[in-house]
Amino acid sequence: MASRDSDYGAFMEKFVLQPSSSAHQLPLSGLTFAIKDMIVSLVMYLPISTLGEVSMLTIASIAVFDVDGHVTGFGNPDWARTHSAATSTAPAVLAVLSGGATSIGKTIMDEMAYSINGENKHYGTPTNPCAPDRVPGGSSSGSAVAVGAKLVDFSLGTDTGGSVRVPASYCGIFGFRPSHSAVSTAGVIPMAQSFDTVGHIIENVILGDYVKDKVPSLQHFLSEGNKEQEYSIPSLAALSSAMRLLQRYEFKNNHGDWVTTVKPDLGPGISERVWEAVRTSAQKIDVCQSVKTELRAALSALLGDHGILVIPTVPGPPPKLQMDPSALEVFRARAFSLLSIAGVSGFCQVSIPLGLHDNLPVAISLLAKHGSDGFLLNLVETLHNTLKEELQRMS
Repeated sequence: MASRDSDYGAFMEKFVLQPSSSAHQLPLSGLTFAIKDMIVSLVMYLPISTLGEVSMLTIASIAVFDVDGHVTGFGNPDWARTHSAATSTAPAVLAVLSGGATSIGKTIMDEMAYSINGENKHYGTPTNPCAPDRVPGGSSSGSAVAVGAKLVDFSLGTDTGGSVRVPASYCGIFGFRPSHSAVSTAGVIPMAQSFDTVGHIIENVILGDYVKDKVPSLQHFLSEGNKEQEYSIPSLAALSSAMRLLQRYEFKNNHGDWVTTVKPDLGPGISERVWEAVRTSAQKIDVCQSVKTELRAALSALLGDHGILVIPTVPGPPPKLQMDPSALEVFRARAFSLLSIAGVSGFCQVSIPLGLHDNLPVAISLLAKHGSDGFLLNLVETLHNTLKEELQRMS
């Protein structure tokens, strides 16, 4: 493993997967990427200038996140010890390689993807390139750090409860959580399948021909937003509770037998959450499913085809490293209140970096209704280009 000074502690293992010999003719020629140490639906961290090419190559063919000859460790040494090395490479990885990019290794993640913090007691905590005394965010911690620190052009990671949006916000890069089920997760070992998604984290904004949806004018948004109508939208507390309960229940169904059999050594905070999930019953699951249905219907009616919901990505700047557990849990609960809007509704969301406030990264998010991913990405590109032009005019 490379020294922490040279790679910000982002990598679990360094290896090279080369593209085809004709890579110089391919859209990702010359780009490097890293792979999250997880078997689950994938997310990509990349400069948005390459988003179009990468997305077209990977989103249609995503599957199990394996690399031939390497053990996928799920962020925990006991998982790695009890699972065999892959005998083939995931189609998503092959697709990126066939696009001309070169992989340079696997990145550190939170154990079993069960945190949005980014601290791993076994493999270390990747250093946040924007704020070294703060957490990098998780569970795709190393993936975000590798891009934020410009160690690679893009990385592969995941978002179930916030694992793209949170580290994107904390590391000062763009993060895209697509509409739930927009990308097939067939053959993927799930964390919590009602929430697992495949998306991107981004550094710059040039989407190119990724999508063809036309972005309506700002006047259209203003007129659409002036409609006077009431919608029955569940409270943030209800959304957060529903998401966390459903995730616990699905995590138990997916991994409960392994946890109770192996009794893995888990880090503080994660151990408590994992065992709480193992003890979860099916009580109130039907109510949680009803909350999901009600939220999607209400928000779909509210936003329509061209409406946008603007919210903070997280409730504040990244917490300090080794923060007091009780204070951290309060922050985490507030974060899930915001993260659960897209999680429970299945809507698409882009986290947008706004720079630094008090020398710490801050971000906002735009959400659009389920299936409006192309519209949302085009809008982000339009807004970004407009802001860049305005800043250049003022400078």
